[in-house]
Amino acid sequence: MPEPTPRPSHPRRDSFRIPKRRRHVPEARAEVRRILKDWVVNCELADDIATVATELVANAVRHCQVPLAEIEVTLSIRGCGLLLEVADPDRGRLPAPRAEGERGPEGDGGLGLVLVAALAERWGCEARPFTKSVWAYFLVPSESGCDQ
Repeated sequence: MPEPTPRPSHPRRDSFRIPKRRRHVPEARAEVRRILKDWVVNCELADDIATVATELVANAVRHCQVPLAEIEVTLSIRGCGLLLEVADPDRGRLPAPRAEGERGPEGDGGLGLVLVAALAERWGCEARPFTKSVWAYFLVPSESGCDQ
């Protein structure tokens, strides 16, 4: 019987920053995909994480009111899952999901966080000393050696 692959003794983590501009959202998605490919994350899970990352980054770009801000995206392995965090310096604007059929103040969609909730195991946000972080946690499939 083959021995299980040893788990790293420290959590794996990678992060990057992009300018707070709409044109950089696809670059963030591509970088998340590159990191997940390097980490050999299963394709279906990688698709879900990339979709959520795109939504969270797009929200940060759209709603952050701090001029010339940067958005930080962090991926880390935590326990039997993967944590995606998107941080921006606008601490006073925490996200709130809208109910289906409810429109935003600009009359636009606003259902992105409903998608995030559907794809992630759980999600949330927190104000930190200098930033706000919106995060999503994804369980890694059972072949990782984790008991779920």
